Amino acid sequence: MGAYVTEVPLRWSDMDAFGHVNHARTVTLLEEARAGLLFTEAERRGHDGMSAGMVVARLSVDYRSPVEYHMGTVQVRMSVRELRTASFVVDYTMTAGGDDPVATAETLMVPYDLRAERPRRLTDGERSFLSEWVVEPVVSDEEQRIA
Repeated sequence: MGAYVTEVPLRWSDMDAFGHVNHARTVTLLEEARAGLLFTEAERRGHDGMSAGMVVARLSVDYRSPVEYHMGTVQVRMSVRELRTASFVVDYTMTAGGDDPVATAETLMVPYDLRAERPRRLTDGERSFLSEWVVEPVVSDEEQRIA
């Protein structure tokens, strides 16, 4: 299917003393985008188990340029990779008013059984849903020659 794309509104409270969106708020914007995919879209398609327990095991954010409140919204493109039995990675590209990324990020997600208080395996339905968002990496000519 390709990447899942969503718009996330910026709030005045997202700004820091330097007039741009700070790190903690950027992580929150990514979380809101991810919830759109893993909870709202998954539930819309009949896979509501992810909203019952999914945790971030690792988070990495690379900033390319500042995001400022006056930009209004950020667009977040998400795809899935490293889809395993009990984890997967969500990749993000965030833009604000243009095609150039303002940030890229990745989260390692682990399904979690809240009642048993331990990680769990993805269900077949969850794996099927997540596989729709796997985007094959683009391999450059140089990488193909080396391989």
